[in-house]
Amino acid sequence: MKIDRRTMMKAGGSLALLTGLAPSSALFARPLGANPFTLGVASGDPWPDGFVIWTRLAPRPLDEHGGMPQSAVPVSWEVAEDAGFTRVVQKGEALARPELGHSVHVEVSGLSPHRHYWYRFNMAGSDVSPVGMARTAPAANAVVDRLRIGVAGCQHWEAGFYDCWGALAREPDLDLIFHYGDYIYEGRGRPVGEHVVRQHAGDEIYSLDDYRRRYAQYKTDPNLQAAHQACAFAASFDDHEVDNNWAGEFDQDGTPPEFFLLRRMGAMQAWYENMPVRRAQLPSVQGITAYRRLDFGRLVRTHVLDTRTYRTDQPCNDIARSEQCTPEKHDSQSMMGAAQEAWLDQGLANQASWNLLAQQVIVMPLDVRAAGQTKPVFETDLWDGYRPARARLVDSIRKHGLTNVVIATGDHHKHGVGTVPERDGAPDGKQVAVEFLATSISSGGNGNGETGNDHVLRNNPNLDLYTNRRGYQLFDITPKLWTTDVKVMDEIEKPGGAIRTLTQYQVMPDAPRLHRQDA
Repeated sequence: MKIDRRTMMKAGGSLALLTGLAPSSALFARPLGANPFTLGVASGDPWPDGFVIWTRLAPRPLDEHGGMPQSAVPVSWEVAEDAGFTRVVQKGEALARPELGHSVHVEVSGLSPHRHYWYRFNMAGSDVSPVGMARTAPAANAVVDRLRIGVAGCQHWEAGFYDCWGALAREPDLDLIFHYGDYIYEGRGRPVGEHVVRQHAGDEIYSLDDYRRRYAQYKTDPNLQAAHQACAFAASFDDHEVDNNWAGEFDQDGTPPEFFLLRRMGAMQAWYENMPVRRAQLPSVQGITAYRRLDFGRLVRTHVLDTRTYRTDQPCNDIARSEQCTPEKHDSQSMMGAAQEAWLDQGLANQASWNLLAQQVIVMPLDVRAAGQTKPVFETDLWDGYRPARARLVDSIRKHGLTNVVIATGDHHKHGVGTVPERDGAPDGKQVAVEFLATSISSGGNGNGETGNDHVLRNNPNLDLYTNRRGYQLFDITPKLWTTDVKVMDEIEKPGGAIRTLTQYQVMPDAPRLHRQDA
């Protein structure tokens, strides 16, 4: 009898023949000799009936393959209605495959909407994982009284400690944390002006194994692990998950695109392996689809955007401060790509109380000229470098008649609060959206607060806050009021920093207007 590969794939026991594995947990019953859950656990992308739960096995995180044998390993998982796991409602087994860095992504379904659940993993003969907690989204069209979202990112390992993540993990009753990107930094050393408080392992990273090791180092931090255990994440990426200021198929060094795309492919695989995202975000040879929607009843529609993969190259060779790079030349055509633009435009046609654009780089015009300069200066890597794309975004918001658009942004290592004007040339004219720029967890070091930033506020009438401090932001959302707490930490270059609320803003859904409530 001739048995071809397709017949074997269909046969129930053929998996063992094809991979050398048996389909039961008896396959790997011996202990690894060390705790395999050193990178913690995480959850993400909540839907009304479930969420993703994640872990990655790495008994020796910085060793080759994380100290794991190069074979697929069964991992059991449980989801319960209580922290003590006396009421387990879902359980199963997943394979941690070497092809995916021994990561595990389980899309749990069949749960009740808008309630907390606890989850954990275990391996035969090894330790049980830490326990994580996540909350399912409200049912579609449900009337929701309140939602709380944390916003954070830009966590350069060498620039500071992660006490901000510890503080965010202790914030009460969070539904979601939006991580806007720069989860890792790819470089070999510190950025200019930053003090090194702890060292990266290894040189600049290029290969899949390099990226895996860098994620492993970052994920050993107990404060970051605590934040993942406390709440589901909506994870995105910005530039440093691959290379500084990359755009589509171009890096900042002029690498031939066919070579850079190999690096990008490995980086995106490592991002998937280390984030609690769904199978729909698994990269392929065609690329990655990272943009997606998360609905929270009738209260908030969250549009998680990708402003890196599909963008055209930055104008002016990404040198914004050259004499030749006038504002008129900031005309790169596409920030999101045609397909994502159409998807967002379609998604903005909804009846939710609020639309949250969860994305990476500053949308509102931001004149960054130095103090004393007379000519405006606009960065090329931000939406300022992509004015045709920004005009189309503004047109989409106007076309749908929306006054309830809130934009969450990162990348800039500053807290900033402002509005997006209808026209670039009239920053103090009619506005179409409010924007909350969340600062970094650690990138930039301690910072200098408001010192030397008065001219930025003077030159940007649509900007209300601009400060160089570390921290995060909290969105407290009800149908009639959006409240944003701007959180800052006094010290991140040594452990033990204290968190406080710098200021608070309120927005109502009938107008993109900021109301400041100073602490």
